[in-house]
Parts: sequence; structure tokens; C-alpha cells
Amino acid sequence: MDAISQLQEKVNTIATIAFTTIGTLQRDAPPVRISPNYPESGSGPAPAPAPNPNPNPTPTADSDADFAKQPKLMSAELVKAAKQFDALVAALPLSEGGEEAQLKRIAQLEAENDAVGQQLEKQLEAAERELQEVRELFGQAADHCLNLKKPE
Repeated sequence: MDAISQLQEKVNTIATIAFTTIGTLQRDAPPVRISPNYPESGSGPAPAPAPNPNPNPTPTADSDADFAKQPKLMSAELVKAAKQFDALVAALPLSEGGEEAQLKRIAQLEAENDAVGQQLEKQLEAAERELQEVRELFGQAADHCLNLKKPE
């Protein structure tokens, strides 16, 4: 895999880790009251609570410990991916000579590409002519074979 593809893949990994981390923290975070003066719900009567799929609604010490570990583990994973990205960037070849040299190199590569393209076009035309000749010869050979057969 080339360097640019590796960088793109690592950026996608970092984005996935970030979104997963934020989603997990949102999902698992315990509710926190904003202010003691802020009401829990609207001024109207509270709707009937939905049935809780969790059979143990009270937080346990284990779930609190797991939630406390999650940010550390996820941030460590994010930092690891970022360091891998930095290592990939550091491994990229340095451009020598600045922008002018790069533009000169691009022009040189385009000229080479055009020359090779013209050669390929000539080869394609020659191959098409040869194919046409082979088809004509095959047709002639088939006609001769049919003419040589004597009717019985």
C-alpha cells in the first residue's frame, strides 16, 4: 500500500476511534444534574417512565470502575493512532528544491507520460492493422477451403 493510502486509512481510523469514544461516553455516562435550581423535567406532569431494560438499575462499583477506565483506554487508543499517523508523515520523502523544483518535475513527468502515450497509440494502431490483415487472411483461407471441397 502506498504512503498516501496508509495516511488516508490512518485518518479514517482516528475518526472512527473519536466517534466511537464520544458515542460510548455519551451512552454510558451517568446522568448529572445541571444545577439544583434547574428542574428535572418540564413543568407539566411527568410521563410514565419507559420500562428499563437493565435489570439492575442502580449503578454498581464495577460499572463505575468500568466507566472510569473507558476514557483512559479510549484516549490511549486515540493517542496511539495519532502517533502512528505522525510516524507515517515523518516517513514521507522530503521535497527538495521547493515549489519551483516540484513544478519542473511535474512538467518533466507529464512530458514523459505524453511520449509514452504516443508510443502506445502507435503500437495500438499497428496491432489493429495487423489484426485486420489476419482477419482478411483468415477469410481468404476459409473461402479457399470451402472452394476446394467437391460436392458429392
